[in-house]
Amino acid sequence: MPTRDRRVVLYGGSLILDCLALIAAYAIAMSTREAQWLQIGGHDLLLIAMPIFVMFEIAREVQSVEALASRSLGTARAIGSLFATALIVVFLTFLNKDETFSRVGLVMFVGSAVVALAVSKLILDGLVKLVLHGRTTAEILVVDGAKAPPHTGMDMVDLTSEGLWPDLSRPDYIDRLSRIISPYDRVVVACVPEHRDSWAVFLKGSEVGGEILLDHSVLFGAVGIGECGPSETLILSRGPLSLGSRLQKRTFDLALGIPLLLLLAPLMIAVAIAIRLESKGPVLFRQIRVGQGNRQFRMFKFRSMRVEASDQAGNRSASRDDERITRVGRFIRHTSIDELPQLINVLFGNMSLVGPRPHALGSLAGQELFWEVTASYWLRHALKPGITGLAQIRGFRGATVKPEDLTRRLRCDLEYVANWSIVNDLLIMLRTLRVVVHKNAF
Repeated sequence: MPTRDRRVVLYGGSLILDCLALIAAYAIAMSTREAQWLQIGGHDLLLIAMPIFVMFEIAREVQSVEALASRSLGTARAIGSLFATALIVVFLTFLNKDETFSRVGLVMFVGSAVVALAVSKLILDGLVKLVLHGRTTAEILVVDGAKAPPHTGMDMVDLTSEGLWPDLSRPDYIDRLSRIISPYDRVVVACVPEHRDSWAVFLKGSEVGGEILLDHSVLFGAVGIGECGPSETLILSRGPLSLGSRLQKRTFDLALGIPLLLLLAPLMIAVAIAIRLESKGPVLFRQIRVGQGNRQFRMFKFRSMRVEASDQAGNRSASRDDERITRVGRFIRHTSIDELPQLINVLFGNMSLVGPRPHALGSLAGQELFWEVTASYWLRHALKPGITGLAQIRGFRGATVKPEDLTRRLRCDLEYVANWSIVNDLLIMLRTLRVVVHKNAF
């Protein structure tokens, strides 16, 4: 299991341990006061304090990389959350004008919780050493033709003998490299000068923290300076969204995606039947697309073309009078119904409801492949691709008959990546309803 996933398990364990600490503290307080003295408005103190405490723990990032790495920091944040919870409880007793509530019981509860939380973090520290072997972040040194000695605490992979480097004209290279670095939090690259531009673009489009061993002559748009052993590095990317942001986005996808899939199931079944009645072949069209971190995945759509005329590489964009499209296909493309099976991709986790639209490997803007138009194309994949996105609600849909058609969409995609927020995702979803039927959808 990648370190990032093991950390998520430890985050959950940390929260559970802290909640158990509060339960233990409440049991101790109960041993000094009867239950009716530890109630506010007829509700047990624990039932009121627990959700408030969890809220503060999340807000103060008690479950974070920094807190796992430093027991003192994690303990301080957890106790801070406890004191904030106690203040809210005192305020609630004041509002409720509850004269029966035991202040001594509250002090006993808080005091016991401080000790229990300290023990909780001690246990967590042991789990970190056991599960992560004391390394809260996973780091890798990637060697591409340059000299770089191995460093303690970092994995190392030498790509020189394989001739593997981020050749921006080779999506298969980009895919392989992305799969190598995806389990890591930090990637440091030691490369030959002629490959630095390509590494810079590749790292900026990945969802890991990326750095290049420092060359003071060129900065490559670095966002900071770091270090790798005795050497300095140029920091080119800061890695994925924070854990809280990733949880928000995934929760948003599932909270809307699952009800949408259930609600639209009758329509999707009807469309599937119509497709099978009109032409032979599979109901779903599966195509390799470029996803998060420039890794490739298989995307689902309702088949809208005759099987023998399907374009797996995506070299030819559909046109208004495209002879390959069936009658049912023309309707579902015009109404965007053909995109509905991508809700399955959302459930699988390789797509999001909102994000840059995933493109086929052979997609052309005029006579050029998308990544040949501009190297900035690879930067749009720092987030998961989406069923809808900023470019779509601004009307940039349909065939890319000239390079400008792509660059307009790319500007929207990079704007979305740079300014992501859950509020923006919600607004884009709402505005998508206005462009489900679009003049450029054919």
